[in-house]
Amino acid sequence: MIRRTVERVWSTSLAVLVACATLLQPVAMSAAPVAVRHAEGLVHGFLVLRTLAGDTLADGDLIQVARGDRITSRLVFHFKDGSVHDETVVYSQRRNFRLLTDHLVQKGPAFQHPMEVSIDGPTGQVTVRSSDDDGKEKVVTERLNLPPDVANGLVLTLLKNVQSDASQLTVSMVAATPKPRLVKLAITAQGEEPFSVGGSSRKATHYVVKVEIGGAAGLVAPLLGKQPPDTHIWILGGEAPAFVKSEGPLFFGGPIWRIELVSPVWPRLPTGDSKD
Repeated sequence: MIRRTVERVWSTSLAVLVACATLLQPVAMSAAPVAVRHAEGLVHGFLVLRTLAGDTLADGDLIQVARGDRITSRLVFHFKDGSVHDETVVYSQRRNFRLLTDHLVQKGPAFQHPMEVSIDGPTGQVTVRSSDDDGKEKVVTERLNLPPDVANGLVLTLLKNVQSDASQLTVSMVAATPKPRLVKLAITAQGEEPFSVGGSSRKATHYVVKVEIGGAAGLVAPLLGKQPPDTHIWILGGEAPAFVKSEGPLFFGGPIWRIELVSPVWPRLPTGDSKD
């Protein structure tokens, strides 16, 4: 039973985007609500999901709207094989960031176990719909005592707002096993790495995200080879932090995939139709 619990613990969304620079004397951060330093607003970003070899698997959109201090952010990937990864998170940004609701859907051949997870932050109610190896659907609903730092669908926003002298952030996450349970994400800054944009040299901070399962399942996970692999994220810091790329699984047992920003590509007009 512990083995099956561990095998399904990393079925929630990646949703892992971070931003802040590392200084010479970093300060570790405790698990607590992250204060609002950069208020979120209207966003529409274009993303691509690729293998580490560079093969394109899915096109994505990150769409975010703001109504007062309430933000709704949706991340969708449409795969070439018809699979879908779709997560919508609603959160407040009044002094501190706080999860209100999160809804994740993963379905299609790209996902070994199709899953739908709904989280209500204020009440702590979590509902998980999942399918086992035989395709049989199971529905589990539980009420958890969610801490104020629960970060499902929120890691991007939280880590764009951490103090610049912090080298580590620990937040909570609801994982579907398929029984809902709380795990920790330990996010550590690894220094800066160079990249370029249009010939201009920039530097992005490299972060490593480690899943801490905890309990008996956490103790045996490394022994069984079931410890979720680390996720790596690169973030451009400064006054307006920006996501550069990430490399990690979207679900437990899945391959390491790369997420990057992309720019629109226009169709090339015939020479006779072009205008100065």
